Amino acid sequence: MKKQLTVALVSSAPLLLLSPVAQAQETSRLSLGGSLEIGNDQVIHSDDSSREIRDTYATGEINARFALTNRVALFGGLTWESVVDPTENRAFKQMGLYAHELGVEFDLGPVVVQAGKVHPIWGVAWDVAAGFYGTTIAEDYELSEQIGVLVDVDLGGAGALSYGLFYADDTVLSKSLGYNRGRNSSNDGGAGNTGKLNNVALQWSKEWDDTYVHAGIRYLSAGTGDVKDEKGYLLGIGHSFAGGIDVLAEVAAFDGYGGTADDATYATLNAAYAIGNWTLSGTFASRDIDSEGHTNLTSVGAEYTFANGFVLGGALAYVDEAGTKDTALGVNLVIPFGA
Repeated sequence: MKKQLTVALVSSAPLLLLSPVAQAQETSRLSLGGSLEIGNDQVIHSDDSSREIRDTYATGEINARFALTNRVALFGGLTWESVVDPTENRAFKQMGLYAHELGVEFDLGPVVVQAGKVHPIWGVAWDVAAGFYGTTIAEDYELSEQIGVLVDVDLGGAGALSYGLFYADDTVLSKSLGYNRGRNSSNDGGAGNTGKLNNVALQWSKEWDDTYVHAGIRYLSAGTGDVKDEKGYLLGIGHSFAGGIDVLAEVAAFDGYGGTADDATYATLNAAYAIGNWTLSGTFASRDIDSEGHTNLTSVGAEYTFANGFVLGGALAYVDEAGTKDTALGVNLVIPFGA
């Protein structure tokens, strides 16, 4: 099971649609921010004993932004983490440092353009679903580490539109320092790994008071050895209820998933309840891929936010993957820093 933690509440989803310029007005040309996460993710029981793996890990991320002018800025981000999934018990191994973003941004008023190594917006559940295991299923369709151009348009009362034209990073930036994960090549195949700007993602979003809705489509061209282009469709809704309850639902469907002949369907239902410094969360997520079968994940978790911003969390998950049942336990500490 691939780990992922997001401590943001569902109600923060609209922030994904704002450019860094709109998110914060910096008083200096250079702004820095990031976090360090230390934790343990372990399958404590499984029908298949070979899946009972413990991964004690650290993940660090730093993001930087330098304003050349009021309209033009350079941006970049580094991630330090285990760059391959565990196959046996490990502690702080296979650690590599790589650039997850690097480029230039132009703020043209209602339109913001980014070019370089970018992170196209498509869906939100992979990032904002609350709880240690809240994003575990949805992260499969995240579009990260892409070379291309992104355009975000503020439509005023009609919402916001995000458009991306890109391909999977196959430059030297796809390698990592320390433990080298290797350089990606378009010869490796995979939907969107084409070395050409022939892949598209489009997402529209809008807020009504305490309700947030987004819908998206994407087209990833077949790579070397693939049998089909991938077509993806996505719909999501989030709502903040009185009393501190936030709910998010997101569904994504694919034809030619990953460049294969598979159809695939993903669904995430996530809820978070804030009580003082505590956030309680629950998740039900599913994944159905023709050639791999059906996976269901059910998880409950809790996080405590300290006065200094540190977050201590933990969660228990029950996973049924094509009939093989796992019970997983995750705990972590997240230390934010910077802007």
